Amino acid sequence: MTARIVERAALRFTPAGLPVLDVSLRHESEASQPGSVRKLAFEIRGRAIGAVTEVLQRAELGVEFSFAGFLGSQRNGRGIVFHIQTIV
Repeated sequence: MTARIVERAALRFTPAGLPVLDVSLRHESEASQPGSVRKLAFEIRGRAIGAVTEVLQRAELGVEFSFAGFLGSQRNGRGIVFHIQTIV
């Protein structure tokens, strides 16, 4: 997914000592539908754990990156979180 980092929380650590960084990502693109083009724009919560947090901490807000990862539910079961595994 390509997205811009629009917000970044403070770095925190798991009980095992792994760094965790929560961010808000803004995605904008266009998708083709039969007979039209649809504009997509949304924000999604992202979470990085481990070494990838170092890259996210240094990244400039507003710059577009390509992220790879997976979708998971939040701990409270409301909404989804994009778990960031790599950044290009």
